Amino acid sequence: MNNRHSSGQANESSSGHSAPFATLQETPILSLLQPSKGERILDVGCGNGEMTAKIAAAGALPTGIDFSEETIRQAKQRYPDMNIQVANACHYRTEEPFDAVFSHAVLHWIKDAPAVVRSIQLALKRGGRFVAEFAANGNTAILITAVQEELDARGYKWEGRNPWYHPTNGEYTNLLEQHGFRVSLAQHVDQFTPFKPGARKWLTSFAEYLFIGITAAEQDVIMEAVEKKVQPQLMRDGQWYLDRSRLRVVAIKESGNTI
Repeated sequence: MNNRHSSGQANESSSGHSAPFATLQETPILSLLQPSKGERILDVGCGNGEMTAKIAAAGALPTGIDFSEETIRQAKQRYPDMNIQVANACHYRTEEPFDAVFSHAVLHWIKDAPAVVRSIQLALKRGGRFVAEFAANGNTAILITAVQEELDARGYKWEGRNPWYHPTNGEYTNLLEQHGFRVSLAQHVDQFTPFKPGARKWLTSFAEYLFIGITAAEQDVIMEAVEKKVQPQLMRDGQWYLDRSRLRVVAIKESGNTI
């Protein structure tokens, strides 16, 4: 469920746009979390456990949750001593609240954002912090628009094919504030980043969503048309790029669990 990610540049404003065809600076998201010894931290969408392990290495006491049973099985094999479990972020509840909640490259896969934010709010102590990074409004918009256009030209409806939740900075900030958070950082970064596999690989990776109900042969025709359409925008000097958008947030829980 986790996508590859690119971090924002340190000098970006909260709504800044970066120069095209540049590589996003790798500023570790954990530098915003700053886990410390003895802190209880919930990792929402822990995936293979790599980030959870880094939190543990800082001396914190992480709990990792992920909806995928297979992913959790693999994570437990890699990190048998860590607390990693299968759970649905929309319905997760805990008896003992956490000092912080962390999430990396996952929240754009969960469309019921209010339910997730509610779970996070309930999981945190008053004064606890929420730190996250995920795909935002405008992410891979060039490819998605081209897919929509090609599907429409062939009589296929777009409704129900988009698996992602890509909020704007304002939308997500407002959602957090409605749930009793004070947002201290909301940073949206748009940038083209190298993607060596190319547009066709991206389309193939998400074909089960974008081309559901379409024969393999017609999928191939559509993907070829999309690839040709986006090449002038997403290829430069023989290198494919993706138009990525990322949202980073840091928020503090101010109100109690009264929502």
